[in-house]
Amino acid sequence: MMHRPAGEPPRNVGPLRPVRPHPADALDDTLSDGRPPESGTVDPAVLTALLHRHGWRRRGGAPGRYGRWTPPGPAAGATSLLVPASRAFPDSDDLLAEALLALSRSGTPAAREILLSLAVPSDEIRWERDIPAGPGDSASWTAEERLRSAARRMLLAGALATRARAGYYGARHRRAAGAALESVLVGPAPGGRLLTAFLPVGTVRPLVVRLHQALYAAREAVDYRRATGGMEAFDAAVAAGVSHELAESLVALVRGSEGARIAVGWAPAAGVPEGCGALAEPVEFTPGDLPALREAAARYLRAEPSVPVRITGTVVRMRRPGPRGTGTVRLRVLAGAEVPHVRVALDEEGYRIAGHAHLVGLPVRVLGRLESRGGFRRLTGACEITPVQVDDAERDRLLKAVQEHVEVAAFLEETCGDGGDCGD
Repeated sequence: MMHRPAGEPPRNVGPLRPVRPHPADALDDTLSDGRPPESGTVDPAVLTALLHRHGWRRRGGAPGRYGRWTPPGPAAGATSLLVPASRAFPDSDDLLAEALLALSRSGTPAAREILLSLAVPSDEIRWERDIPAGPGDSASWTAEERLRSAARRMLLAGALATRARAGYYGARHRRAAGAALESVLVGPAPGGRLLTAFLPVGTVRPLVVRLHQALYAAREAVDYRRATGGMEAFDAAVAAGVSHELAESLVALVRGSEGARIAVGWAPAAGVPEGCGALAEPVEFTPGDLPALREAAARYLRAEPSVPVRITGTVVRMRRPGPRGTGTVRLRVLAGAEVPHVRVALDEEGYRIAGHAHLVGLPVRVLGRLESRGGFRRLTGACEITPVQVDDAERDRLLKAVQEHVEVAAFLEETCGDGGDCGD
């Protein structure tokens, strides 16, 4: 942690960059004001499909004109919606407005999820865990945390599979995959048994498609392993997006439960993506699948090969046991690999070059192999390390960033001392 020295004036900080509003925030504002979504933006067919998906039932109505829908559970007798079949009739807008108003005033989780899907056309992924019920049909705190954690890990595995196909990703592509999840919305998860994620079609549909295919491939590979004892299906499933990360997320989801299901529902407003079924059945995993999933996760971890790379990065840490000899440097990766940082073991000459480049604010370029052991965070066989020339503005920026880093300050103190020679 860095502290400003006593008496130093605070640095001038420019105005904060405006943050793009999240779609869920806009929906919260609308509902808190008591205003439902605008009926002119809602397709009656889309609303009907969403009502059906979330368990509402059609209880009659004039065929071809409108349907009367009631919610599931105890609220079925207290609420009903008249939803027009299309906009072909004069009262269609009025019926839609009344239906949306009734949904906005409903306190059920399903009503909010329907409104969210209308506000942001989204594919839905629903996780369901079978766990023992506690007092009042509740679930433990840890059960709810486990559900959320497993769901996030699964989404991250799907996002990684859209970047590349690999049995094990480690630290690779994590930054881009994490950024892809920023637009994902999450519905309420009462009881720790059910969780729904809404993934906007315009930004993350490829993630949903890849995860949908990977889950079916994982299910088939587990069935093959349990039937034949062979792991060949898991090797082939990598092409569909199955990985160490996905297998681990499934283990986390199923462990401690009596079974778990993952269902994908395509956004009615966008239609079904090419190559996917319109009525996909939930993919189910049980505790009996855990040995195969754990074996697959370990197999992917062992089998993923190291990767030859030429990395460009800035030195952020240097360490060696004495004033001379080999040492280790840590690079913040700028180009050449989809990882944020790597550690590199260098001989004495390479360490000296890295130290000089660091002191003058230049990045270095180095050739080596990115090792899978440790999560692709280590470069072995490093050679051909050279400083990279950059323009003055970029050099000043890099040098300032390095000088403000507390670890670099420690390096300068240890290496140079008071008036010492930094040219070793």
